[in-house]
Amino acid sequence: MMSNKNQNKLKLEALKYHEKGKPGKIEVIPTKPHATQRDLSLAYSPGVAEPCLAIEANPEEVYRYTSKGNMVAVISNGTAVLGLGDIGALASKPVMEGKGLLFKIFADIDVFDIEIDEKDPEKFIETVKRIAPTFGGINLEDIKAPEAFEIEKRLKEELDIPVMHDDQHGTAIISAAALLNALEVTGKDISKVQIVVNGAGAAAISCTRLYVALGAKKENILMCDSKGVISTSREGLNEQKLEFAVDTDKVSLEDAVKNADVFVGLSIGNVLTPDMLNTMSKDPIVFAMANPTPEIDYNLAIETRDDVIMATGRSDYPNQVNNVLGFPFIFRGALDVRATSINEEMKLAAVRAIADLAKEPVPDQVLLAYGKKNMVFGKDYIIPKPFDNRIIAKVSPAVAKAAIESGVAKQPITDWETYEEQLLDRMGSGSKAIRMLQNRARLNPKKVVLSNGDELSVVKAAQIVKEEGIAEPILLGSHARITQLMEENDIELDVEIINPKHTMFDQKVEEYAQDLWKKRKRKGLNLHDATRMMTNRDYFGSMMVEKGEADAFVTGYTRELTQSLKPVLEVIGKREDVEKVSSVMMILTKRGPLFLTDMAVIKDPSAKELVNIALQTSRVVKLFGVKPKIAMLSYTNFSSKGDSRKVAEAVKYLHENYPELEVDGEMQADIALNPIRMQNEYPFSKLKDRANVLVFPDMNSAALSYTLLRGITDVETLGPALMGIKKPAHVMLKQASVDEIVNLITLSVIDAQMQEK
Repeated sequence: MMSNKNQNKLKLEALKYHEKGKPGKIEVIPTKPHATQRDLSLAYSPGVAEPCLAIEANPEEVYRYTSKGNMVAVISNGTAVLGLGDIGALASKPVMEGKGLLFKIFADIDVFDIEIDEKDPEKFIETVKRIAPTFGGINLEDIKAPEAFEIEKRLKEELDIPVMHDDQHGTAIISAAALLNALEVTGKDISKVQIVVNGAGAAAISCTRLYVALGAKKENILMCDSKGVISTSREGLNEQKLEFAVDTDKVSLEDAVKNADVFVGLSIGNVLTPDMLNTMSKDPIVFAMANPTPEIDYNLAIETRDDVIMATGRSDYPNQVNNVLGFPFIFRGALDVRATSINEEMKLAAVRAIADLAKEPVPDQVLLAYGKKNMVFGKDYIIPKPFDNRIIAKVSPAVAKAAIESGVAKQPITDWETYEEQLLDRMGSGSKAIRMLQNRARLNPKKVVLSNGDELSVVKAAQIVKEEGIAEPILLGSHARITQLMEENDIELDVEIINPKHTMFDQKVEEYAQDLWKKRKRKGLNLHDATRMMTNRDYFGSMMVEKGEADAFVTGYTRELTQSLKPVLEVIGKREDVEKVSSVMMILTKRGPLFLTDMAVIKDPSAKELVNIALQTSRVVKLFGVKPKIAMLSYTNFSSKGDSRKVAEAVKYLHENYPELEVDGEMQADIALNPIRMQNEYPFSKLKDRANVLVFPDMNSAALSYTLLRGITDVETLGPALMGIKKPAHVMLKQASVDEIVNLITLSVIDAQMQEK
């Protein structure tokens, strides 16, 4: 359990997160040009009259001329918000904004969150119906049962756009997929298994209905609420509970689970005891989905029975039942065929698509994200991982096909291959790559020395990576200054602090100086200078990594890269197979990560050095589970004029010696990033898709391009990552942001993990 101190810290961080910059989590961004008077006259008066008249003449044209077709309303009245209960419509807004954020980052669906201050179902329904023309779909959220059932039922009947209450159906769809696979692993028949559902709220009712639709028998299901087994002998049951009331003499949960094959928990933590688990049948299936505390702890369950198949709602255990595997992709498929509803056929299609995906070979990027050599369908992998990019290309088409086949699609899709490519293009957001790296880092966090430990941004970054379990930071700097920063900014951080200039570290400085002197005594270094140099944090931090007392080193916040790189090279040095160290910067764009080289180390690389830069960068790109598509840039396209000759020479060498590498040049950046122009104008090019690696011919052009990109767009970056250093060491940008420092620390941990292997 989280301590009160940590809970208070989390509260403060959560409030700061929602407050900083623009308050909230979502915004509206124009999608059309709006710089000139002509643009404005087309966007509004008088030009806007034309689409208005077109829609008046044919209402279906609204999908052609407005954002309705990609717009979902996330609507709540705040009566059942997360685990907070009835906190009211206004207080539910942060949750609804969060749901909007998930829709966008996972399926590229735009959202308006709507909080309706109305508890009366009739008035709530009427309000939603009146605003429905704005949207292509409606996601109901956090509405208490039993009203939620009636509200969803009525809106589905009375509106001609997809409506889904995710609290009911999201968990049902994901858990149903997991159930099908768990039954397959155990060799059990869904029509014969005994199922216990603990909980009788909206999610539990919806889950049970879906299990029945998949073949479970009602007579084999016992549902329990806080009073025990829901039986026909009980009085005062609502309509939904009566649906699953059975004639039984079993009264308690303890009675219900005896000889049961499946336990589905949608209730409260720690209600399923080890003794109860031991009474279940052979190869029991336990879905303990209460959050954050499951009905039985995962580790306790597998210690109690080694034949149990466990799933929870938590990300730190195998088989996470997470709604984000479902709702973004279900709505994506429904919107793309302009479905008039989300029906049972579409939900069942989603279930089967999710279940089937878990049986396919797991791609490298997912294995990398979870630090696994392999993941194979079985008791510890019955459901796909949220970081699996394939989900959108499997679930959304399955939902869209079911909509077409069941007759609710107004705009059927015929070219499914192109549709799947379009879906994958929507998932290009580079921030997903960062989430994957952070998840991987948490599996095996490393000691990372931070040179500029007495800078506030560095301290804040250290706090984040420590609390998130990404790394074990070590701060270099003045203990008094660092402590003062923590106190002034209400930062609680229990980490090692080292000040090489303080007398208490004299012995360590002397030891490190001896090592540096031995390494460089024949390169003009004497022991006195080595001792002086070791009071410099960059030398000291590099030596900690060199001697194995830390796993990675990050520096550079207050100095230019070349100044910080010199100590790293003198202490740690470059790999033997590398002629020169180089650097790569990753920019996170909406279309995926873009890698820029070399903007920081090699001023004017030769053809041979350009080859090495391209090869080293391709290795880094693969860490992100991305196939490198390399453009060797120049000021001309395939003409080998002047300075571009070295680029052409590098390309020729790569083509001859690395034919499997997708690389070409020399070319201009606009061609490299525009595959249509590339195919039309240069069909002979080996680069068939948009480049994700840009290798610049010199440092100036790389640095100028990077600073220009940062200046005109709001992008997140990672780097610069040094390539070719013997041990993990990286130099952050001068005055890097907290997020940029966190990203570089994360990369350093991954680097250290790879070195360890």
